[in-house]
Amino acid sequence: MKNIPQVNLGIVAVSRDCFPMELSTNRRKAVVKAFTEKGGSIYECPTTVENELHMRKALGEVKEAGCNALVVFLGNFGPETEETLLAKEFGGPVMFVAAAEEAGDKLINGRGDAYCGMLNASYNLGLRNVKAYIPEYPVGTACEVADMIFDFVPVARAIIGLSKLKIITFGPRPRDFLACNAPIKQLFNLGVEIAENSELDLFASYNEHAGDPRIPEVIADMEKELGEGNKMPGILPKLAQYELTLLDWAEAQKGSREYIAFANKCWPAFQTQFGFVPCYVNSRLTARGIPVSCEVDIYGALSEFIGTCVSDDIVTLLDINNTVPADMYESEIKDKYNYTHKDTFMGFHCGNTASAKLSSCSMKYQLIMHRGLEPDKEPDITRGTLEGDIVPGDITFFRLQSNADAELTAYVAQGEVLPVATRSFGAIGIFAIPEMGRFFRHVLVEKQYPHHGAVAFGHFGKALYSIFNMLGVKDIGYNQPKGVPYPTENPFA
Repeated sequence: MKNIPQVNLGIVAVSRDCFPMELSTNRRKAVVKAFTEKGGSIYECPTTVENELHMRKALGEVKEAGCNALVVFLGNFGPETEETLLAKEFGGPVMFVAAAEEAGDKLINGRGDAYCGMLNASYNLGLRNVKAYIPEYPVGTACEVADMIFDFVPVARAIIGLSKLKIITFGPRPRDFLACNAPIKQLFNLGVEIAENSELDLFASYNEHAGDPRIPEVIADMEKELGEGNKMPGILPKLAQYELTLLDWAEAQKGSREYIAFANKCWPAFQTQFGFVPCYVNSRLTARGIPVSCEVDIYGALSEFIGTCVSDDIVTLLDINNTVPADMYESEIKDKYNYTHKDTFMGFHCGNTASAKLSSCSMKYQLIMHRGLEPDKEPDITRGTLEGDIVPGDITFFRLQSNADAELTAYVAQGEVLPVATRSFGAIGIFAIPEMGRFFRHVLVEKQYPHHGAVAFGHFGKALYSIFNMLGVKDIGYNQPKGVPYPTENPFA
């Protein structure tokens, strides 16, 4: 994953001037030792901060060490002014965590009162408008704090990535896809840049890549990836030309930004002009950590990028698409898995999911587009989808969205892809999320989310929820368990 940042952690201990500084320093050393023994890497700032001069010195040390994420460790009560100034001036994601007391025979000269100090730190962070990462229970032993720091890493990676991200778009959304057209102001509030382009710009660049000497090399790589699934080899030259077009555009237009995501027009005029469906290429770029969302879904691309940072793995974007037929549920899911019929649904897209996340894959044509664009003909301009059932296993379905009122909203739901054949087309899987029926109605429908959801392969709800919280999202929906009603849920239903 070259398109996401590397987190370079630093840790600074802070000390209230009426507490022994060595108490905080020694506790910091214990945390670093525990974190390192668990496989982590962290710069241990030698300066323990007690006053503003210490704060300046520590800030310079972590900057010189190349730290882009910081742990502020309250080894004792801590100086709320200096520790929050440090967080404000650091300029990157900051975690606040505090030390637990070690033993009952150390509660005279060895007591740090960091539990109390966290309260003052929190209040002063609010006064300075600093949004820091604070664990669910932000006080612990050295080993517990080390585990909390590991939880912080994917959160920090996403926050850093967003601050250096550019989303490149091509073309307006397709007709009747208003749901993919969200206000972009919140992108700028998040620190994300956007570069919007016409389909004609893309088409002109694509034509300029005709005969590119790199095309045979890309075709060979596609053939290797597809293997026996290379059912339509004649379309590969065009797809290779398109892949090089996007990669060159990203490199040329990256500008001052370090990371790129695409939100591209993919139908219906795309097929008649370019002569293929771009899904397979989209899947290959996403496999490299460069998300490409369909239908100019800008916030879909944003969500995919966040998921890539959090999981350090391939993600995909799917329609929350259709119900599982009752006969399939009865014969293949009921009594085999602990899910009701309404907990299940099918997630689908034309063919944009990377081959590594499909149980098997084949190059196909897009059936729905074929019906409309070239009916009663052998597929030609609708070739280019990568089809197959999505690999079974844990997933997280999520999305960050700007709603119609330009307010950031988000949802997160953990579940799994079941090892049940879909019997359908496209990149598709049978998903199961506890209480999905209620979640669908009272979060997705009630809060007016679009049909696209990002999918990370694993359970990452904890990190995603923390990220959305740090980004200032006030409305974060999730699949509430049975017995916990949604505000809009009819108590008489």
